[in-house]
Amino acid sequence: MEPQTLSTETAEELFAPLRTSLRGTLTLPQDAAYDAARAVYNGMVDRRPAAIARVADTADIVAAVDFARENSLGLAVRGGGHQASGLAVADDALVIDLGAMRSTTVDPVAHTVRVDGGALWADVDHATVAFGQAVPSGFIASTGVGGLALGGGIGYLTRRFGLTVDNLLAADVVLADGTLVTADEHRNPDLFWALRGGGGNFGVVTSFTFRMHEIGEHGTIIGGPVFYDLADAPAVMRWYRELLPALPEELSGWLGLLTIPPAPPFPEDLWGRKACGIIWCYTGAHEAAEKVLAPVREFGNPLVVGLAPMPFSALQSVFDPLFPAGMQWYWRADFVTEISDAAIDVHAKYGELLPTGYSTMHLYPIDGAAARVPADATAFAYRSGGWAGVIVGVDPDPANAGLITEWTKAYHDALHPTTAGGAYVNFMMDEGTERIRASYLGNYERLARTKAAYDPGNLFHHNQNIVPAG
Repeated sequence: MEPQTLSTETAEELFAPLRTSLRGTLTLPQDAAYDAARAVYNGMVDRRPAAIARVADTADIVAAVDFARENSLGLAVRGGGHQASGLAVADDALVIDLGAMRSTTVDPVAHTVRVDGGALWADVDHATVAFGQAVPSGFIASTGVGGLALGGGIGYLTRRFGLTVDNLLAADVVLADGTLVTADEHRNPDLFWALRGGGGNFGVVTSFTFRMHEIGEHGTIIGGPVFYDLADAPAVMRWYRELLPALPEELSGWLGLLTIPPAPPFPEDLWGRKACGIIWCYTGAHEAAEKVLAPVREFGNPLVVGLAPMPFSALQSVFDPLFPAGMQWYWRADFVTEISDAAIDVHAKYGELLPTGYSTMHLYPIDGAAARVPADATAFAYRSGGWAGVIVGVDPDPANAGLITEWTKAYHDALHPTTAGGAYVNFMMDEGTERIRASYLGNYERLARTKAAYDPGNLFHHNQNIVPAG
């Protein structure tokens, strides 16, 4: 049957068997907790699922998957609910909410950590940095592990240790037919290949096992922002595009056009000022830091040089309070193989036009260790160096949703001809099949065949969907 809005009585009757079978909770539209349960990080998303199953364990996930399949219900899977597309919830669908499954188990000797599917990266950082180790992840601690890891995982440690998917050792997965399997290099290797970048297309990942790496001095890195006047952005970008590939892989930095936050520790006279910034992270030996960081301290005329020792987890979480859940978000993204002069002209124009204090543009490096992995070794295909670029319109006020959307689209339309095409799927809105194909390059057909093998009915389609082959 086609998904449809159910009456209160019909919903209660339909979902009664699932409610009875769950150790977790089931929330329906008539329940007081419904609006909170369906809310995601992007406040622009307003979808009304038929029911939300907040699962307690793997058995609950199996029950929910079986129930959705047997009742021809749409099925969405929510980890952290952080992605701007809001595909973690869907109208008239059953949502599997993994948020109660957040445990971690560290083996500091083997350098591994097992992580439940609903964990946030803050949970992982808390568990691993205490041992002076970390898993390559992203840039925001409130991001869900599952969404970021399955899409690739670009972050501060990418240059030195690769993407998150390059450090995934195994995953336990509930498939569309309700079976639980383990995927690694030896068991279900085709599924393991697809999970490393193919998103949530292949099942519900109940747990991940990651490789950890020793960083800094017992987990203490040297990092923070260096901000320049926005007028200096073209010079900074030309310097940055040449410098970054030549830097030791222990040092990484992403570049942004932004507004300096009106809050400590930034100097009050700079609050609200538009700027070009680079957020640096050095994970090497501290005795070598002065020499390694000298080029980034000394270039140009910075407004702020905020480099300081701190736990890696502190750098990972520094932006979380600035961007609380519930704000309005609109994203556009592309992969970038070079920061060309033509691109810099576009950035300079639209940087001046930043529509709100939260709106921004970021360029995240994908080189070093990540670029040494063959393009067909994992589903994530953009391995030739360069950056993942994203333009983000953000504001807390729903009245500004149109303003931030129009700026983002205009910026992207102007910039797109200078890019490599395709985009990091974790940065994409709901943009259609052709954009998804472009984001996987030559790996898309193999992904479609793997999808047909593990989810031929496309039960898992509320995502950046890969249509089953055949």
